Amino acid sequence: MSRGFVKEDDQEEIPMVPPRADLPKGAINYVTPHGFVLLQTEKKTLIQEIEQLPSGNDKERRITSNFINAKLQLLNARIASAKVINFKDQHLDSVRFGAQVTVMVNRNKILETYQIVGVDEANIAARKISYVSPIARILIGKKIGDSAMLQMGKEQRIFKITAIDY
Repeated sequence: MSRGFVKEDDQEEIPMVPPRADLPKGAINYVTPHGFVLLQTEKKTLIQEIEQLPSGNDKERRITSNFINAKLQLLNARIASAKVINFKDQHLDSVRFGAQVTVMVNRNKILETYQIVGVDEANIAARKISYVSPIARILIGKKIGDSAMLQMGKEQRIFKITAIDY
């Protein structure tokens, strides 16, 4: 049927679903045990949202349901590709996925601690950085006392590892 014969009221908006955190092509979706629980909790919450949609306006219900289902589809793909890493399987003497790393930056007296986590769990405000981030990439494999340099424009930041915890 030609679009000229469709009432404008019958047209539904295509929901714009925000993408999940970027996982570079070919990268393994490593997840901490806690991060996997968070993904499962997010899934349960989205399912509950669909079940609790008000039964009023059918058009609004369909649009909202389509939006939540699209988010669920992205989330299910992320859960299906998740590879949960058990910290006990890591080399505990060096920085690996899941480690909490304490570093001294540029010989400052202030120490900073970051945990290296999966892309969905990363949250800089909580001091959790993705394992594909530049800082995590330069720290992985290092040991206490090692230093790693990150070039940030014209500035170089030196990260000296002072502690590693799992």
